[in-house]
This record gives sequence, C-alpha cells and structure tokens, in this order.
Amino acid sequence: MRWTSRDKSPGWVGGVLWDGVRAGRPRGSRRDAGAPGFSRYPRSAVLLSALFFIFLLILSGAAPEKRLSVYSPAVNYSLQVVERGGHDYVGLFELLEPLGKVSAKTEGSRWRLRYNNVEADFQNGKSRAKVQNREADLGEVFVLENKRGLVPVGSLSSLLPRILGGLVSLHEESGRLFVGNIATHFTASLAGDNPPRLVFHFTAPVNPTIANEPGALRMTFSHEPIVGPASPTLTFGSKLIPSATYRESNGNAVVTVTSTVPVMATFGNDGRTIVVATTSTPAKNETTPGIETTPPTAVTPAPAVPAPAPPPAPPARRYFAVVDASHGGDDHGETLSSSLLEKDVTVALARSLRQQLESRGISTLVLRDSDANLSVDQRALAANADHAAIYIAVHAASNGHGVRVYTALLPFGEDDRGPFRSWTTAQHASLPLSQSTGLAVSSELQKRQIPVRSLIAPLRPLNNVTGPAIAIEVAPQGPDVTQLMAPDYQQLVTSAVATAIAATRDQLGGTP
Repeated sequence: MRWTSRDKSPGWVGGVLWDGVRAGRPRGSRRDAGAPGFSRYPRSAVLLSALFFIFLLILSGAAPEKRLSVYSPAVNYSLQVVERGGHDYVGLFELLEPLGKVSAKTEGSRWRLRYNNVEADFQNGKSRAKVQNREADLGEVFVLENKRGLVPVGSLSSLLPRILGGLVSLHEESGRLFVGNIATHFTASLAGDNPPRLVFHFTAPVNPTIANEPGALRMTFSHEPIVGPASPTLTFGSKLIPSATYRESNGNAVVTVTSTVPVMATFGNDGRTIVVATTSTPAKNETTPGIETTPPTAVTPAPAVPAPAPPPAPPARRYFAVVDASHGGDDHGETLSSSLLEKDVTVALARSLRQQLESRGISTLVLRDSDANLSVDQRALAANADHAAIYIAVHAASNGHGVRVYTALLPFGEDDRGPFRSWTTAQHASLPLSQSTGLAVSSELQKRQIPVRSLIAPLRPLNNVTGPAIAIEVAPQGPDVTQLMAPDYQQLVTSAVATAIAATRDQLGGTP
C-alpha cells in the first residue's frame, strides 16, 4: 500500500508542512508575523510530523511498477508501462521483439519500424501513424525518447492486428494483452457435501501462486493467460465454501475462494485441475472421483496442518548456508526475454553465491543445482531438515534495477497452537534475525553502489523455514536484461551478499 496525502489545506504541500521562512520568505514578513503557516506550530510538533511522514513512507515502500503482460502462442512476458502526458505508454519495439524479427531507425522526429515484412511509420508528437502506407489512429500522440518509440497502451488493440496480421485482445484496465486465440478458460463446481470440495478445471496447465488468508484462499496467475467467467462472482450454495471471485489487476489474474473454515489446494491432471478442500478432508490417499491429485505446488497450507512428506533424505553433512535457486523444471519463472528464463538465471546466481560463500569459509549447499522440479514445501523441508544457519532464496526479474532483499511477512494473529508448529508461521521465532541479516545484505549492496530495496512480503517458502531466511531478487542495473547472465555483474552481487553473511556469521550461530 502506498501512503499519500490529499490534504490541500493552507500550509500543506504534498502532505508535508511548508515552512514559509525556510522557503525563502524573510523574517518579519506578514506570514512570519502571525499569518497562518509554519511559524504558528512549535518546531517539535513539525519535527514529529515530518518523522511520522518518513516512517509511513518507509513502511509503505514505493508503489509497484505498472506492467503490461503479453500472452502469445510462442512466449509469455511482461513490459514496463510508463506515463506520459497523463496516459499509459509502452515501448513498441520491446513489445514486438519476442514475437518476431523487428528493427527500427530514427530519422529526426520520424521513427520507422519493420516487423517481419510489415513497415510502420511514426512521427513524434503526432497521433496518427502509417502501417503499410495506410493511416492508423493512435488516440494519443506518439512519443520518441532517446530513439525509443512509445505508443499509447490504448492503441494496441487497433495497431497490433495491422502489424501482426492476426487477432489481438487488450484488457487495458488490468494491463493484459492476448495475441491470437491463447486464452485459458476455467470452470468451478462443488463436488461432495461433507466435506465440500471446490474443483477448478482449466483448459491448459496452470501454476498459480497460492496464499491462505483469514477466510480466503487466493490464487494469483502471473504467467498464464487466464480469463474469467461471464460473472466475476461465482456462488456455490455451501456454508463452508460459499463463493469465489475473479479479478484482473496490473498484469495478473486473481481467483479468490471465500471460506468459513481453513482450506487448502491440491493440483491434479497435470496442472489442469485445482481442488480446494477443507483441511478436514478424508485420508491422504483418498481423492475426488475422476481426479488424479499430486502434492501441492506453490501452495500455502492452512495453519497447524502437518507439513507434507519430505523430499529425498537431505545430505548427512550439515551446511551453514542453504542457497535455493527458485523455480526449475516445468516452472520457468519469469520469461525475462525471448531466450532467457528466470529458472536459468537463478541457478547461475546460486552457483556464483556458493562459490563466494565457500571462499569465505562458509559451507554451502545449493538446493537446486539442476533443472529439477521442487515444490516450495520441499524447499522449506530440506532447509529445515539440514538446520542451516541461513536460508537464501534467489530470484531474478526484468523489471526495476538492482536488488530487492525480502524477509517474510507472516499472517497476522496466527500463533502456534499445541505441540506442533504452524506451517505458515514457522519463521516466527527467527524473523528478527532474518530481518537483521537482510538489512546487513542491503547495506553491503549499497556500499558497492548497487540499487537496493529492503521489503517484507508473503514470499514462500520464507514463512515455512524455521531458521533465519531471506530472499534476494536480482534485476539488471540498466535496460539490458542480458546483464543478469554477465559473470562480472553476478559476481558483484553475490560477493556483496556473501560478505554480509560472513560479517553476521556469529549472530547467525552455528559453525561453518
């Protein structure tokens, strides 16, 4: 959530008290002599107000970047959306590059683009363009910045079919663009009464991020071209699972299942089926008729539910650090470019981090050192079984710049009950040490002039790890996403992380 102020009362500018004296008004002026303004307030009160404002900004963090998600038969990816003149724009070259052969050149205020055999001509500041010598209305003006051509997002539904030569569907409000007949549809129906099971059937395999919240289970589809039913709200006539809602926002599709009891989700039918059931479902090997179920993938179990069966036995050796390359196997993570997947970048970063840690005398296990499928539950169980002094998850991103350092955001008001530790709050006892370690990593990155942000988020499996746990998400420093695979940049980042871990070794405890 981004904290802002809409207060336009006298003496306020952008939510901060305005100091007429400090802004250049000479002392003894009418304002300083008693007119409404800063001088009427004690300095201590102003200082407290300013500190409170800064504190809220720190808590809230910056608003998330606006994104446009593009889905096509060949590749799914996302692009940054920028605002120009109060309207949303996107780079046309960057949008077309993953889809085919594209080139562009600038001649003064003129920008000419060629996609496969189609030619388009744009003029800076003009709202009309030419595609194959036929005029096209952009709705808003074309913007040329540093030889980069920006087109209004709203123009894509009419402009792209003429360039691509096929069907294009734009969901402008939510930032989602569908190229061709690519949409994945779903149905939801209730199976059984005691206990009820809500069964989702999808027309293609899906792998959403799933999170439990009080009274709801939320499935976020960041990489799949999910489209909703005719009605955004589905009702099922059950007191335990009464309804589900569908919405789209900032490039994502979200399905939220409301419930009056704890529920969890399981996958089946090669990712084409998701079953949401109460945690009091029958024995482990009993399944919904006609549905082949598999262990949860990217699922947050409900509180106090015993952890799922562990992966193959962990190594006998005890490691000080466990480095976890995110995604892998069928889970590609983010498509960073037409030839670069997140799962490949994270393995390279994890190997580099292991090398940096071990060069400092810190024994390190890379949890995923190949293109293997590992669920988030398996990752947490492996780290917990090894009793590692620090768990570090590695992610990669094309948006933003530098590194984001995450620690867990635990569910509010959920505590361990009885002799068993709640799976969703397993991190609780180690959270202060995780946060101090995350701050140490951020500080070391700053020393090396790497842009860094410290964040808290419900990023699994951090919540499920019993020891200190952080996640790093590495983005390029500039616009070239291939920098993520450059050895010098990888070493710059991983060396800073390893130095911070080595410096906090005593606080983390254990022996390397």
